[in-house]
Amino acid sequence: MAAARGVFAGPIKRLFPLVSFTQTRSWCSDGPVVDRAEARLNRLDGEDKGIVEVLMCRERARNSLGRVFVGQMRELVSSLHHDAAVRVVVFRSLIPGVFCAGADLKERAQMSNPEAELFVHGLRSLMNDIAALPMPTIAAVDGFALGGGLELALACDLRTAAHSAQMGLIETTRGLLPGAGGSQRLPRTVGFAIAKELIFTGRRVGGERAAELGLVNRSVPQNQTGDAAHKEALSLAREILPQAPIAVRMAKVAMNRGSEVDISSGMAIEGMCYARLIPTRDRQEGMAAFIEKRPPRYTGE
Repeated sequence: MAAARGVFAGPIKRLFPLVSFTQTRSWCSDGPVVDRAEARLNRLDGEDKGIVEVLMCRERARNSLGRVFVGQMRELVSSLHHDAAVRVVVFRSLIPGVFCAGADLKERAQMSNPEAELFVHGLRSLMNDIAALPMPTIAAVDGFALGGGLELALACDLRTAAHSAQMGLIETTRGLLPGAGGSQRLPRTVGFAIAKELIFTGRRVGGERAAELGLVNRSVPQNQTGDAAHKEALSLAREILPQAPIAVRMAKVAMNRGSEVDISSGMAIEGMCYARLIPTRDRQEGMAAFIEKRPPRYTGE
């Protein structure tokens, strides 16, 4: 992977420019957004301090995965990777009725075959970067998540969905296959037989069926404001927020890396992650809080 990144690094930077967010005026459902901000961060405060939202707001193209949008998403995800103050990340859309509509087919139609291949490599890299975030990530699917949109949600650790949401890896209906991680992450999420059925048929499923399949963690009825999945994602984030942040991060490492190897190797990975927690102040605080019968106050140290 490191070698591949070296080969593609220069071309990808040209294909996905990390443009300034101050060039062309745009508008989102929650008010005006700084110029060309097709994606931006919202850091919650007060009791929700530690929760950061990645807001997707490519209004005219329904958050489709275009060059500027993907470039900005990569920049935001990169900024979160080493931020120890972030405990949970929620990916949500500000566009009513859609999470992410998938590929920008108008842009894609203008690409040569080598450009299209390079573009998909960049998309795959974005999804891998999201999956590699050290803190828990939650996708709040309040509308359509198709093709690359579902691949983005699959790159997150957890997913919430409104009953009315529609999800599917529909690439085979366009003469393609899921190329941004979907062919790998969907089987690991719902099992190979179900994943093959969904990908071979290009079928879409609603939020309730997605929950039955294990594609999403929670599904809730949509509300009048169209943000039921977002509210459920925040509820889930608030359950994670009080827990020891280093322990949560190490648990993520143990599960993600352990799932890729045999169980003996997985046990060794678990042991290494556990050893990282023994000298932390948070472990001492957890023990003290238990003995003193009080809620723990974790600092991430």
